[in-house]
Amino acid sequence: MKHTPTSRRTRPTADAEQLTFLANRLSESSSRIEDTFWETRLAELVNRLLSKGEEETLIAALDPLYRSGSPAYDALADMIESCTETRYAGTPSEPDALMIAVPILAWSRFPIPSGLIPPTHLETIRTHLQAHILAAEAKLGLCNVLYSPDQLPQTWSDTARLADKLTQAAFHGRDLKINPQQLVETMGFLSDSRYLLAVIAAPHGAPLFRWQETAGGRAAAVRQWTLQGAAALRPLLPACALEIQPVGAYHATVRDADRASRPWSLRSAVAFLKTVLNLASTDLHAVVAAFHDQQLEEYRIGFTLRDSNDVIHGVIWPLLDSEDENSDLLTQIETILRDAGVQRITLLDHRLPLEYCDDCGAPLYPNPEGEPVHAELPEEQTETAPRHLH
Repeated sequence: MKHTPTSRRTRPTADAEQLTFLANRLSESSSRIEDTFWETRLAELVNRLLSKGEEETLIAALDPLYRSGSPAYDALADMIESCTETRYAGTPSEPDALMIAVPILAWSRFPIPSGLIPPTHLETIRTHLQAHILAAEAKLGLCNVLYSPDQLPQTWSDTARLADKLTQAAFHGRDLKINPQQLVETMGFLSDSRYLLAVIAAPHGAPLFRWQETAGGRAAAVRQWTLQGAAALRPLLPACALEIQPVGAYHATVRDADRASRPWSLRSAVAFLKTVLNLASTDLHAVVAAFHDQQLEEYRIGFTLRDSNDVIHGVIWPLLDSEDENSDLLTQIETILRDAGVQRITLLDHRLPLEYCDDCGAPLYPNPEGEPVHAELPEEQTETAPRHLH
């Protein structure tokens, strides 16, 4: 399943019941022509609810489907995401449009920038996206801000409204100006994601992406964007180590970036500790433990110096999508740590409570004795470290 909807319960309504009915019928379909029949009706209802901002109705339909493990959950979740990020031409003069995300992974000893993008840099980014990602006839509408994860649209309706504005900007070949004062304040983490948001628009039925019109394929286009686009993006994130991620449809791309950010955070933590403490990877000891609430919520990795129980840094590895305690995540975490040069790794075999510091609210990380403790860098290094450890 794609994700877990909010646990807030809402009373089913006639629209919620109709959503459930249509999603069930779509999931039961055995032919493409029947798929189209149910998709058309489901899309009409979802679009109407999105236009009215009726998030609770969508949640009221999704929640019981998710809890029951019904395949209709994915059918409905797919449709909601499609309706928020996709616009189909209503008249011959209107374009087909798709909202996309341009993700970047970054880490730095200093605050990772976000906010307004200078017009000259935005134009350079536009040029490279047009050259490597967009089809020849496609137009681009870019937001003029670099988003942190907590600044992305928080609801489906918010996403749909932004997609509408970006579609109009793309239709006219211009950028969308966002007031950065309306965005929430960005928290400072050692490693984090940043996003450019945009819409690609093209005549109805025409290709949107370059790989839809050439034999080169998506991999070749993404490789060229990664090589050439990095030069355009790097000035936005000075003093940061970067990893450019593939460009694609908004929801799927943000999920993929979330998944990629987990190994990136581990590798960044090792690189950070080597830099600020002037030591080798082999001087580090990583302790990995499962943290539970009602169920497994995340793994936390505490870093200590060899032969010490003091946790000097910590990383959270959250569970995504349908992952649970049966997923092979511990093997992934251990492999990434060893690839980063950490040779001493302890995998705790008991559960720890999902605890946070009572004073500052920071997560507690496991030490070699299996205790959740506060992560504290050696005192002489605290001035150069990010305020939040992630």
